[in-house]
Amino acid sequence: MVSTEYERKIAARFAGFDQDGNGYIDREDFNAATKALLAEFGTTARCDKGQALYIGAEAFWQGMAGIADRDGDQRITREEFVNGAVKRLRDNPERFAEIARPFLDAALAVADGDGDGSVTLDETARILKALGVPGETAATAAGALDADADGVVTEPDIVSAFARYFTVPE
Repeated sequence: MVSTEYERKIAARFAGFDQDGNGYIDREDFNAATKALLAEFGTTARCDKGQALYIGAEAFWQGMAGIADRDGDQRITREEFVNGAVKRLRDNPERFAEIARPFLDAALAVADGDGDGSVTLDETARILKALGVPGETAATAAGALDADADGVVTEPDIVSAFARYFTVPE
C-alpha cells in the first residue's frame, strides 16, 4: 500500500510543473517552462535549439497527459498527478525518465554554452531557476547532480535525478 507520506511528497512536486499556479498542469505550463529557459539563455524559439526544446516540451506534455490525465480534459489535476506518479511510475522511474528525456536533452543543449555535451554547475542552476526553483535551492541541487564532482552535469546525471525526484519520495 502506498503511504500517505509518499503521496504528500509527490503532491508537493506538482507545483514544479504547475508553472502558472492555476491548480493544474497543462500544455501551457510546458510552453511557459520552454519560454523561460529560452529567455534565460538568450536562445530564440525559431533556431534549431529553440525548436528542439518546444518539441521536447510537447513530447513531455503528451507523455505526462497519457499517464496522468484520467478524464481526458487535457489538464492534470494534483490528484491525477499523484495517482499517475504513485500508480504508474513509482516502481518504474525509468519510464518517467524516458518521457522527460527529449525535453531535458533539449534544455541541456540550450544551456550548453561550449557545446561539449555537458553543462557547468552554474548553467545547471540557471536551468533550475528558470524552471522556478529558488536560487539557493537551485545551486544546491545543481551541486547534488554532479555525482562524480567534476564540476559538470551530463544528460545521464540530470535525467536519472529528475526521474527519481518526481517518482521516489526520498
